[in-house]
Amino acid sequence: MIRSMTAYASAESSGPLGTLACEVRTVNHRYLEQSPRLPDELRAFEPKLREIVSARLSRGKVDVTVRLRGEDRSDALEVNHTLLARLAELHLDMGSRFPGLQVQSTELLRFPGVLKQPEVDRKALQHALTDTLEQAMDALTATREREGAKLGALIGERLDAIEKIVAEVRTMMPTIRAGLRERLETRLADLKQPADPGRLEQELVLQITRADVDEELDRLDAHIAEARRVLGLDEPVGRRLDFLMQEFNREANTLGSKAVDTRSTNAAVELKVLIEQMREQVQNIE
Repeated sequence: MIRSMTAYASAESSGPLGTLACEVRTVNHRYLEQSPRLPDELRAFEPKLREIVSARLSRGKVDVTVRLRGEDRSDALEVNHTLLARLAELHLDMGSRFPGLQVQSTELLRFPGVLKQPEVDRKALQHALTDTLEQAMDALTATREREGAKLGALIGERLDAIEKIVAEVRTMMPTIRAGLRERLETRLADLKQPADPGRLEQELVLQITRADVDEELDRLDAHIAEARRVLGLDEPVGRRLDFLMQEFNREANTLGSKAVDTRSTNAAVELKVLIEQMREQVQNIE
């Protein structure tokens, strides 16, 4: 299935640790390039995030932004009574030495280690991140496939137009060859000395050989068939199509260089326009 490389998707999930949000943006790129952005508390999970993205995408520049909005966990605060008791003993001892010394209770609570929160469940946090990212990737894939279907339809229309031009050039070639013979005979008739009939046939064969485009037309037909086959594959096909566009362009250039008639010249120009339109669409296919 054709997939576009340009898409956006997001997903959110809520739990005891807060609200986790994942945003994924992709644009076209020759290879797969990831740019994850995670808060510090989730930085350790970056390898897992990259693994998930790599399993779902093969090409494109991917920006993944993860945000964690924590819940108010003040009710989960715990007091280190052992440490607090030791601080109280020190306060009494210092108070006997320095009668004017005063310590507020809030200052004691600010002492490192007096107040603490329960340890975060790292496995639960990783599961939440993985699940939310997978949801975002599902939505992203659906968007890329919808856009890809449109791109595939556009390319299919261009292939139909190219096929029609190839058929028209095949039809007009006998007329073009007859025109070559007529022009050559007219030029020879203008000569003061009669031309050798054998020489006339040799020159005619040479001109027709130079203008022969049957091989190019056959290759164009083969490229059309291959492009349609590739469009139907259920795998990333962007690189294959990109290579085919080069082959299409090569045949169109040769067809133009061999053109000896305005009709074949116009056909070659129209082919190049259609091929360029396809190439632009292919650049955005995974």
